[in-house]
Amino acid sequence: MPYFDSASAAPLHPVARQALQASLDEGWADPARLYREGRRARLLLDAAREAAAEAVGCRADELVFTPSGTHAVHTGIAGVLAGRRRVGGHLVVSAVEHSSVLHSAAAHEARGGSVFEVPVDRWGAVSAAGYADALVPATALACLQSANHEVGTVQPVAEVAEVCGAAGVPLLVDAAQSLAWGPVEGAWSVLAASAHKWGGPPGVGLLAVRKGVRFSPQGPADERESGRSPGFVNLPAIVAAAASLRAVRAEADAEAARLRILVDRIRRRVVRLVPDVEVVGHADRRLPHLVTFSCLYVDGEALLHELDRAGFSVSSGSSCTSSTLTPSHVLRAMGVLSEGNVRVSLPPGTPAAEVNAFLEVLPGAVAGVRERLGVSEPAAEEPEADSLELDTLGLRCPQPVIELARAIVRVPVGGTVTVLSDDEVARLDIPAWCAMRGHAYLGETPRPTGTAYTVRRGA
Repeated sequence: MPYFDSASAAPLHPVARQALQASLDEGWADPARLYREGRRARLLLDAAREAAAEAVGCRADELVFTPSGTHAVHTGIAGVLAGRRRVGGHLVVSAVEHSSVLHSAAAHEARGGSVFEVPVDRWGAVSAAGYADALVPATALACLQSANHEVGTVQPVAEVAEVCGAAGVPLLVDAAQSLAWGPVEGAWSVLAASAHKWGGPPGVGLLAVRKGVRFSPQGPADERESGRSPGFVNLPAIVAAAASLRAVRAEADAEAARLRILVDRIRRRVVRLVPDVEVVGHADRRLPHLVTFSCLYVDGEALLHELDRAGFSVSSGSSCTSSTLTPSHVLRAMGVLSEGNVRVSLPPGTPAAEVNAFLEVLPGAVAGVRERLGVSEPAAEEPEADSLELDTLGLRCPQPVIELARAIVRVPVGGTVTVLSDDEVARLDIPAWCAMRGHAYLGETPRPTGTAYTVRRGA
C-alpha cells in the first residue's frame, strides 16, 4: 500500500533498524557510570552526539537529545524566555508555525507574556521585513520554522536570522521538516528537530543551543544532557536516530532531485485531471517531497477515506473535515481554500509507478465524493433577483460553498448572493471560492446567529 505521509512520520530507515538492534545489546547501561558497560554506553552516546551535531551544523556540546521534537521546542522556547526575562516578555512567531510552537506561545501569553504573529503571503512565506517590524526592545525570542509542515514552503531563515541578530534577538528554528534534506542556513541561535521525521525511531528529539545564548532550563535540576533534558536517555533510539540522519543526508541530494520530479508531476497534472483544484504552497521554494492541494466541493475526511480504500495513505494539511469545524491555522493564514485538502509527502524510495497510480485514482475519488454531496455544474438560469440570501446555518463545509455555487447563477452579473453560515470554515473558503471562480468577495457581517458573507457575481 503506497504510503504518502512522511511529513507526519517517515518509515524507519534500514540503517536506523540495524543501529537500533545493535545498540540494544551494547548500549543498555547507564552512560554516566565508570564501569565497562557504562563506558561503552558513553562512547555510543558521544558518537551519536557528534554525528547529530555534524548534521545540524553545531558543536557537540551545544546539542542535547530530548524525548521528542515537541519536547525540544517546548524546552527551547521556555529556556530562552527564562534566560532573557530581564530583556522582556515579548515573543515573535510566524502565523504558520507548528502547533508545538503555538502551544508554547499560548502558555507564555497565559503567564503574562506577549506574543506577536508575523503574517505570511499567499504561498505561506514570511518576509525578513515582517520580522524586523515585529521586533521591539522587549523581544526575548523569535521563532521560525525552516519549512512548513502542511504546504512545504521553505522559509527565508538566513534573512530572518540576520535581522534578528542585528537586533540582538535569538532565533529559534523548528527544523523538523527540513533537517533530512540539509543543514539550516543562517546564524540561528536555537534549533529543534524530531527523529521520526527523517526515518529515525519515534521518541527522539534534538535541541541545539548555540554558545552565548542565554538559556535557563526550567523544571527541577538534572545532571543529564547539560540539565536541559532530564531523565535517563533512550540510548538505543538515540544511536539509531543519529545513524539514520547521517544515512539520509548521504542520500539527500540525489533523492531530493528524484522526488522533486515526481512532486512536480503531481503539481502539474492534478489541476488538469481534477476540476476546481487549488495547489497551495510555493511552487519553487519548497521541500522536494511535499505537495498540498485543495478540491472545491469536497469533504476532506471523505476524500481521505476514499483514497485509503483505493490503497493510498495520504493526510490533510487542514483540519477542515466533517469531524471538526476549525480550518487549519496555516491555510487560514495563507488565505487559501481549505476544503477537500490533501497533503502528499513522499518518503525516500517512492517509485514513479506509485505516483502515476495515485494520479489515476484521484479524479475518480474526487468525483465520487462530489457525487455523494450532490454537486453538479449549475445550469444557466434566468436571474430571479438582483440579490439573494441563503440560510446555510447548521451546514458544514463544503456545503455552504456548494449552495453558493448553485445560487450564483440565479442573480445577474453584478448581483449579490449573501450566505448566512455558522461554520468557521466559510470565512476561509467563500473568499477562496470567489478567487477561483472570478467573483468578487464583498466581506462579512456578523448576525445574531452566524455570519453573513456577501459575494458579487462576476462575468
